[in-house]
Amino acid sequence: MVAIRKAVFPVAGLGTRFLPATKANPKEMLPIVDKPVIQYAVEEAVACGIKELIFVTSSTKRSIEDHFDSNFELETKLAESGKYELLNAVQNMLPRDVFCVYVRQPSPLGLGHAVLCAHEVVGNEPFALFLADDLINGVSDAGEVTKSCLAQMMEVYEQTQCSVLALQQVTPAEVEKYGMVGMKDEKKTKLAIGEAVKIGNIVEKPKAEVTPSLYASVGRYILTPRLFTFLQNIKPGAIGEIQITDGILQLMLIEDVYGYLFAGTRYDCGNKLGYLEAVVAYARRHPEIGKEFEKYLCQLCREEMG
Repeated sequence: MVAIRKAVFPVAGLGTRFLPATKANPKEMLPIVDKPVIQYAVEEAVACGIKELIFVTSSTKRSIEDHFDSNFELETKLAESGKYELLNAVQNMLPRDVFCVYVRQPSPLGLGHAVLCAHEVVGNEPFALFLADDLINGVSDAGEVTKSCLAQMMEVYEQTQCSVLALQQVTPAEVEKYGMVGMKDEKKTKLAIGEAVKIGNIVEKPKAEVTPSLYASVGRYILTPRLFTFLQNIKPGAIGEIQITDGILQLMLIEDVYGYLFAGTRYDCGNKLGYLEAVVAYARRHPEIGKEFEKYLCQLCREEMG
């Protein structure tokens, strides 16, 4: 059994949907209360035993590298002023046995190209792929506490030694935003939470009338290294990008690929509404301000209702 030791974070995008906030600050560094979006994804990876974090960046993303690096001046001032809790928070962002690697994506040529940029560092190993825009917590809509999305997927990988895609059911109006999967068993049309199934098809942003299902591939993947072989040979599509779904579609021809309907709640922080939903949800659970913030929301609702 080959363990998952490495995770890839494609963070080279321009974040145009959040301009002007992202003109000088990467969208991955936008805060969810007091931590940037990217840190939540990193913490999920580290909690699952990932030891090497590979960030595929661009020239405008230096602040991500700075965030996970030490800051001697800040740490000294925090120590001198006795702010030891804050000092601990910035000093212990990553365990000492976890390492960061930064790889440049020279041009924005799509997610498949970003993953391909990490090939030399990943090598011939299976790896996790995180889309940091997708903030996924381990609490279901019913309030049931579960494992993180990646931890759930790792259990499927350990049993199958195959690639695993996180799935979420979406509405017909939303299918044009995602890579939509079809089951290998075409008679199967409904999945239960926590169910893994072999995938027989994946289509990038189809029309609602031709989508293979209502299950979308969203921001967590476990991928075998044979994917790189196919990504290397894919030519850019109509919009000049190399789609990872094209590589996965070819991977299915030679080995099984599983989809997994995870337990938890996903916030699409790549758009303004999803980002604000995440801020509110995490603020309500925050140990420092959660209770007061909840009171404020209740008061606001009462005022709005008259």
